[in-house]
Formats: sequence, C-alpha cells, structure tokens
Amino acid sequence: AVAVGARVGAPRASSASPGRVRLVGEGRKRSGRGALSEEGEQAAEEGAAAAASSRSWCGCFGANESSAESGTCLSSFPHADAPAFSPPVKMSTSPVDVVVVGCGCPKRGMGWYHLVQMLDMDIANVVAVVEPWYLGPGGEAPGAAEFMEMKAELEPKGVAFHASIGDLTPVAPGGKLAVLIAGRTADNPRFFRECVDKGATHIYLEKPGAPSVAELEEMRDLARERNVGVFLGYNKNVTKYVTEAREFEAKTPGASTTFIHNNAYKEEELGECFERNNEGMLKNMAVHELALLVTYYGVAADTIESIVADKEYSRMLTLGDYTDFASIGFTITTKAGKSVTVKANRTGGSYSEAIVSVDGAEVFKTMTPDEELEKTVAVKQAANPEMMPYFYLQHDDYITLKERCCKHIIDGAAGAPEGIATIDIAIETLKVAEMLTPELQKQLA
Repeated sequence: AVAVGARVGAPRASSASPGRVRLVGEGRKRSGRGALSEEGEQAAEEGAAAAASSRSWCGCFGANESSAESGTCLSSFPHADAPAFSPPVKMSTSPVDVVVVGCGCPKRGMGWYHLVQMLDMDIANVVAVVEPWYLGPGGEAPGAAEFMEMKAELEPKGVAFHASIGDLTPVAPGGKLAVLIAGRTADNPRFFRECVDKGATHIYLEKPGAPSVAELEEMRDLARERNVGVFLGYNKNVTKYVTEAREFEAKTPGASTTFIHNNAYKEEELGECFERNNEGMLKNMAVHELALLVTYYGVAADTIESIVADKEYSRMLTLGDYTDFASIGFTITTKAGKSVTVKANRTGGSYSEAIVSVDGAEVFKTMTPDEELEKTVAVKQAANPEMMPYFYLQHDDYITLKERCCKHIIDGAAGAPEGIATIDIAIETLKVAEMLTPELQKQLA
C-alpha cells in the first residue's frame, strides 16, 4: 500500500522536502496561469526538439539524461512542459486514495490519460490500476509492451497492478476510496457493481457511464442503496469556451447557440473507431454536447418538440459490422421554444467551438484551442504524433473535473461538486441519445 500523502510515479525525491516523492519536472517556477519561467520555456523547447520519448508509455518530451535532470522529461503526461496548461492544486491535507479501472493502451486510452494526470496531482494518491485486457488475454496485443513498461516503472513506487477488481483489498470500515472507471462502455456496469462490492465510497465514471438507460438506472439505484457518490466525466460542463458562449447567449435577446465538436481521426481510422466506440457517436463523442443541452438548455426526452437533421453536414457510414455517424448535425427545439444546434465530426480536426447567432447571423464565437494553446498542442503533437490529439486539448478541463471531485471527497461534502454531472444528468443524457439516434438515422436514410 502507498503511504498516505505520498506521491507516486516519481523517480527521485525533492531536496526541498525529504521523503516526499516528486515527479521529475515538478516545482519549477511559474509565472501567470501555468506559464514557465524563461529557463523552463527554453528547456521545453529543447525537449520538444528531441527525438521520441525515452519512455514509450508516458508521452514525455526530453529523451536524454540532461533534459530529464533539467525538468523537461516527466514520468507522467501533464503540465510540466506546457506553458498554456494550469498547474495542479496544492493540498495541505491528505490526498484521496484512487484506483483506476480500465487503463487501456498508453497514449490512446482514456483510462491511461486519467492515470498519468493523477500521478501528477497532489490531491490524488493512485494506489492501484486494474487492467483486465493487458493483464489477461491481451498480453501480446498492440500496446501491451508499453503498458508493461509502465507497470514495471510504477510498481516499485507503490502502485499495485491487478487483472481484476476482485483482486483489490476491500476498503476498511470508515475508509474512503475513489475509483475512476474508464473501461469500455459495455463493461462499465459490471465494473461499477464490483467496485461497490469492494467498498468504493465514490466512483468517477467516464462518459456515458453505461450502454443503456436501464443499466445506468440500475447503477444509480445501487449507489443510493450503498451511499456511494457518483460523478460523470463530462468535461465540457466546465470548459471555458462553453461558459463564455452561454454567458453571451444569456444576455443577447433572440440568440441561439451551435456547439461544434471535432475529432482528428483519419478516414482510414474510422473502422477501428466505430468498433471501439460501438455504443455509437451520440453516446460517445457527441454525448458531451448532449450533456450540455440537458444541463443548461432544458432538453430532456419529454421536453423535445422537434429534431431536424442537417443532411448536408451529416455522414452515416457502414464499416464492417458497424453503422454509425462519421459526422452528425442536428437542431433540437424544446416545447418551451428554445432551439440549440449540435455538430460533431470525427474527421473534422482538433478543435471545438460555440457560435452564437441572432436571426441566422453570427454575433459571437469562442473556440478551443485558442491561439496560445494551439501552438502548445502543435509542438506536443509533433513530438508525440501517436498521442490522441484531444488529450492535449482537454488537459485543463479534465484536471479541473478530477480536482473538484477529489476535493469534494476530502471535504466530505454532500451532493456533487460545482459543474460536475450527476448520474441523474447522465441518465437523462442517455435518454436523449437513445431518442435521437433512430430519428436521425431515419432522416438520413
């Protein structure tokens, strides 16, 4: 077990704080919002210009010993060489113990992405990783070598690795344990039940949480029965560009908003994307926007008056055994007369935007990444082209989500943290997705 307050994932200790495990690159001077010092910026540039990372699992930049010692090589992914990224919250109290279920492929899987972020967060103490695939039948699958490299590096630092949730030590009475579940959507209901049975007190579910409304409702009922707090990872509920657009729309008479969400898949990658995310686009990529509609626009399965597909924008494809949207656009109007539009494109690039219009004319637009973040992401992506681009784009948002959840747990607060989707919001979001999918398929047929 990892000692309370220890930091894991670090190859050396800080001279300023003997005995406290420290990440390489941690503690450099910063100015402003996550800005590096002049020396740090120079080191980051040198690191970015280096060859591929010396650690194939982590996504760090400095490949040589001198750059690692100067603080440009991380044993985890986050902020240290990214001037546009915010520094993590510093805690004066003990961090919350966390288990990650469903790590997945390094540089590709959302579970891995969450893991390496939390390894660099003072507010979280990663004690174990459960990975059924690579520690089971996928031991020789693509990505397994990188996963095993990560396992070999983290185990001596106190992070346990298990093939199943059943191998975890049950939580002691009165203890707290947060579990982040980022497995395949179809597996999450089973993982959820097993974590509750092990005594998890809080669960962070990667969206959409479950394949169906019925399964998510069963999970909600179990959580209520066992008094387990449940949070959903809908990052756009807290992202800056959405907040700015919503605020502008609220003060502009007659305004309506279009939310545009792009991913950077290549056309030849769509078959694998459809298979891996076979719950469908509206329960996967575009579910973030549906959660926004449910949370802020009064959209629910029983409040929708009309659904109109954008046939020119949308593409529905059958690739192998799976039929899904490569891109989808639609406008929802509620019974209260509120209209909102969503557009999502798997191959549209690495950006998202919100456009506020009045009488069809654009009056305000905000987007992510902004110019500063775009430059940072370009450098990072050039150094690590195999990394999913949206990891860089959404870095701060997912840090914010996890920090709010961890602080909420440490404080012993009731309810949910500010801006964090509850399981009830997730259920309504899935209801909307299940209503939209057949209707849009029919309109595009």
